[in-house]
Amino acid sequence: MSLNYQQIMRYQELFIEGALYTLVLTMLAVIIGTVMATAAALVHEKGPKVARQLIRCYIEIIRNTPALIQIYIVFFVMPQLGLRLPSFQAAVAALSIYFCAYAIEIIRSGLYAIPKSQIEAGFCLGLTQWQVFRHVILVSMLRTIYPSYTSQFILLLLGTSLASQISAEELFHVAGFVDSRTYRSFEVYSLVSAIYLFMSLSFKALFALIARRIFQWPM
Repeated sequence: MSLNYQQIMRYQELFIEGALYTLVLTMLAVIIGTVMATAAALVHEKGPKVARQLIRCYIEIIRNTPALIQIYIVFFVMPQLGLRLPSFQAAVAALSIYFCAYAIEIIRSGLYAIPKSQIEAGFCLGLTQWQVFRHVILVSMLRTIYPSYTSQFILLLLGTSLASQISAEELFHVAGFVDSRTYRSFEVYSLVSAIYLFMSLSFKALFALIARRIFQWPM
């Protein structure tokens, strides 16, 4: 078998566009999922028992069912209930829900990791409740959850390929389109694998750089 990448490079603009769509899809899902997870984590810790049980059920259901099924439910089932979303918006909604379930547990682990003695020491120094949250709770929590959160980000980035099943125009959907036009499957999917690898390693290096700049004090 002879390799011929020239034939698929005619579609380089589509690959670039698909990669950008993948990044946008990931960013939107992470931002929306983080906002939802933060609110849910606080409710789980301080809210009524019924709310805590509902959040726990949500976490167990989402984390123990395939993400692809969740995407199908949002895209195919929800329209029957009156909520119809285009493929890209449906992918954002489903992946946000998926990411949120994992982010809740990550945020809660960060809250549990903060010793109460540190919080009490902050109040003893005369800090206000907001100052204690900002300088004691938030900083310590971010440092604790940062490795898990960034790993979950990269997993979500790779998981966006599932959105191709509902024709969301991300990178893997572009790969399928180009493959159907060129019949150069090996070249297409090896190139797409290289793009995913490049994006993952780039974010990994970026996150490591951010960690060195922000979390410099010793453990």
